Amino acid sequence: MRTARHIRHPERHRSERIGWLRAAVLGANDGIVSTASLVLGVAAAGAGHQTILLTSISGLIAGAMSMAAGEFVSVHSQEDTEKADLAKEGAELKQVPAGERRELAGIYVSRGLEPALADQVAARLMAHDALGAHARDELGLSSTTAARPLQAAWASAASFAVGAALPILVVATVAPAQLILWVSVSSLTFLSGLGALSAQAGGAGVWAGAARVTFWGAFAMAVTAGAGALFGAVA
Repeated sequence: MRTARHIRHPERHRSERIGWLRAAVLGANDGIVSTASLVLGVAAAGAGHQTILLTSISGLIAGAMSMAAGEFVSVHSQEDTEKADLAKEGAELKQVPAGERRELAGIYVSRGLEPALADQVAARLMAHDALGAHARDELGLSSTTAARPLQAAWASAASFAVGAALPILVVATVAPAQLILWVSVSSLTFLSGLGALSAQAGGAGVWAGAARVTFWGAFAMAVTAGAGALFGAVA
């Protein structure tokens, strides 16, 4: 019969979401900002409503594909590095197991354990799972933070598409004369909500997260709109 102290209660930590959350937030934020900025820049340059709509849809497709490819390549590079480190560590464990145990014990001593206890802990953990112990405590690798290229790619592409669809929906529904105003206001509202949501999911301050995302989104849209107006006037 299992006693109460042997029963593990389930815990879920926010760090478990870090892989997909980072990619999803980055994708959605980029989708809103880049598409809204594209719309405002083209609109400020004097383009027609149909041109603006087609340009924004093209931006959604190109951006989603770019996000997927970029995330996959970058995260795959991280995964390759992690695998190389694990392979190197595995080889060292076979060649100099005693030295690797002393290295692991030294890590535990630096964290506050007495040398004798640290050596016992290192020996016990290496007997159970030597590579896992070194991956976790020497390399800082775990299943929570492990690189997942496909997950990151899909999360980025899908979230970018969702984010980009929001200003495109505004473009498709509002009158051309009010397009710049409505795209600006709605996109900043979307960004504020995204910032608050991602901050809450990550355990950070909601107001600070919303303000940070909104500020930089407004800055990007203002710069793009200014450039569009300038080049439109020159043309």
